[in-house]
Amino acid sequence: VQLVESGGGLVQAGGSLRLSCAASGRISSINAMGWYRQAPGKQRELIARFTSGGSTNYTDAVKGRFTISRDNAKNTVYLQMNSLKPEDTAVYYCNAGVVVVTIEGRVEYDYWGQGTQVTVSS
Repeated sequence: VQLVESGGGLVQAGGSLRLSCAASGRISSINAMGWYRQAPGKQRELIARFTSGGSTNYTDAVKGRFTISRDNAKNTVYLQMNSLKPEDTAVYYCNAGVVVVTIEGRVEYDYWGQGTQVTVSS
């Protein structure tokens, strides 16, 4: 199973970017799926995610500016980021709980993408 992110880049403050994360491989189903970010010198933090029940969670810093969405048919999650601020600069990572079928049955594994850089200039 692989998670491949795209859509990062350099944008001026107030601008927008849309990140995409596509999961591929021997996937039975995907439970929770979402986005984290890690700024230099800081810990990785949750930004937005879909829970296994389908509800959404956002960290307070991005509420009202970022929107997470997903296309289940494509095993893809998106992050629309508007009104970007310099403090949003970070490497953004996709994370998913992927259920695969093994000889032991259905097992959930935690996967991460390689990360995509988002830089917001002031």
